[in-house]
Amino acid sequence: MPGAFAFTLTGRDGQARTGRLQTPHGVVETPAFMPVGTRGAVRGVTQRALEDAGASIVLANTYHLYLRPGDDLIAERGGLHRFIGWPGPILTDSGGYQIFSLGPLVKITEEGARFQSHLDGSRHELTPEKVVDIQAQLGPDIAMVLDECLAAPASEAASAASLDLTLRWARRARDRFLQLQAGPVAGVTVSNPGQAQFGIVQGGVYPHLRARSAEALQQIGFESYAIGGLSVGESVETMYEVVGYTTPLLPEDRPRYLMGTGMPDDLVECVARGIDMFDCVLPTRNARNGQVFTPDGPLNLRNARFARDERPIDAQCPCDTCRRHSRAYLRHLFHNKEMNAGTLASIHNLVFYLDTLRRIRQAIGFGLFEQFRQEFHRRFSRTAPSS
Repeated sequence: MPGAFAFTLTGRDGQARTGRLQTPHGVVETPAFMPVGTRGAVRGVTQRALEDAGASIVLANTYHLYLRPGDDLIAERGGLHRFIGWPGPILTDSGGYQIFSLGPLVKITEEGARFQSHLDGSRHELTPEKVVDIQAQLGPDIAMVLDECLAAPASEAASAASLDLTLRWARRARDRFLQLQAGPVAGVTVSNPGQAQFGIVQGGVYPHLRARSAEALQQIGFESYAIGGLSVGESVETMYEVVGYTTPLLPEDRPRYLMGTGMPDDLVECVARGIDMFDCVLPTRNARNGQVFTPDGPLNLRNARFARDERPIDAQCPCDTCRRHSRAYLRHLFHNKEMNAGTLASIHNLVFYLDTLRRIRQAIGFGLFEQFRQEFHRRFSRTAPSS
């Protein structure tokens, strides 16, 4: 692996693993959760609060940063780390999922994705090479290749055709990445020479397509690999099944990243299947709507039953929100549409997610992961607890 990127396995308990991911901007202990800062900011949460919550790596989005403020501007400011004031590692998604979500505003061709901006209707085209160039200018530590993301359910024929296109794009993306590493390219500022590039395994819910994707990507040769195309409408059971048979197809000595997942119990189950890295908008998006997570399950703080509840969200939680504020006060903030309602709830949810991963790492280290897994499921329910 080139530059400062490296991965070392430090422990194993069944299929669950712990590791140390070295990047140009620091070390990430895995399994790890990446808070989502789509536009260079985790919504409603300061960078200091992220550090205090225990975040070691954050995710930003190429599509959104390309449209506003623009990768040229960010490169002029010294790259994304300096621009947003985040000293730790950053991963940028390629924007494939965001393009997929545009629906009729996008047209997929062999060359790339042609689309109208959701901001102003202006027309753009993102090719595999252009996405590599944009991410070179942004300067994250990990850059994802452009892929096509299909909604579920998708037929085997449609999944195969999409996979073939994604693999051709992956080859082009890798060639461009290596070209930028080899020397200066006119019009492109490389903000982070130690950047790593991850390929994305696609193939829908079809095991032979996932196997073909994983093999072809490894023949191309990336710093590491992610599992994409999940959490797009399939059942939780199907997602677990796909992760279960795809993860063993990936190299043992590289971090394995499951994109866009999920609920707290999803993290536990996918660690059990060998996943090392996660991201999801749920902790902050749901927080802004009043939902907070506890060891027993989610609570909706907007409910009237919390109007006189003097307890914190979770008495055992170390976050500042739980140390200072009651459920009654938080409900009052949401009821009156105060801006800091979403902030306080987001801080709690991020600490819950990050602390869950910390406890998972600890359990793996002591050889107690299966005990942790069973105890977590005995307590956690996706339906709101009664108290």
